[in-house]
Amino acid sequence: MIVCVCNAIRESDVRKATKNGASCPSSAYACLGRRAKCGQCFPFARQIIAAERATA
Repeated sequence: MIVCVCNAIRESDVRKATKNGASCPSSAYACLGRRAKCGQCFPFARQIIAAERATA
């Protein structure tokens, strides 16, 4: 599923970034070499990060 349309970031990308130490959308996007643009994706990205961290 696409999380960020502006940057074409998928849910799997956010999960992978979280496993590599990202703790928020900004740091996850930075791990992917991208920056947030409009920010509308942040709530969904936060949910994914929280879920991934809960299972770690």
